[in-house]
Amino acid sequence: MSAFSLIVVGVSAGGLNALGTLLGGLAADFPIPIAVVQHRSRDSDALTLVLQSHTPLRVLEIEDKMTFEPGNVYVAPPDYHTLIDDDHFALSVDAPVTYSRPSIDVLFESAADVLGTRLAGIVLTGANQDGARGLRKVVQRGGYAIVQDPSTAEVAVMPRAALELVPNAQVVPLAGLGAYLNTLSRRAA
Repeated sequence: MSAFSLIVVGVSAGGLNALGTLLGGLAADFPIPIAVVQHRSRDSDALTLVLQSHTPLRVLEIEDKMTFEPGNVYVAPPDYHTLIDDDHFALSVDAPVTYSRPSIDVLFESAADVLGTRLAGIVLTGANQDGARGLRKVVQRGGYAIVQDPSTAEVAVMPRAALELVPNAQVVPLAGLGAYLNTLSRRAA
């Protein structure tokens, strides 16, 4: 059994390529559920289909009260914040945070409060600060922090902001992130 109950991923500008690379590197039997917040417009509806083409894992758009299960990748729906509540997702239409809804910080902070040491958070490419505060909270609650190496990010603002607040985060180049997570998933509880 893995030490982690959930991996949360935050991504913005340049995210489609980054997520495709990440998911494409995961083992077909990857055991940890993954929840993704990708900044996107409210009328964007094809993200799950595009991501599904990169992985044998099941890619689903999050619905309110949906439980998270091993082997699945969950994508935050456009124009809703995604939160973790015990063993399931909750959706919210609260005001945007860091100009975004869904907000990476909202997902990361709620997941950190619920899962603590059983959470891993990843900040990928993006053009704003969203995710930095949330990743800091993941670490404050005993979780594990990973940041895409800014030199491999299409837009390095977001990973650099995360590293400013979480300087001890594990820094991994995009091309090696899937393999890194495969190894991390074998860490025993």
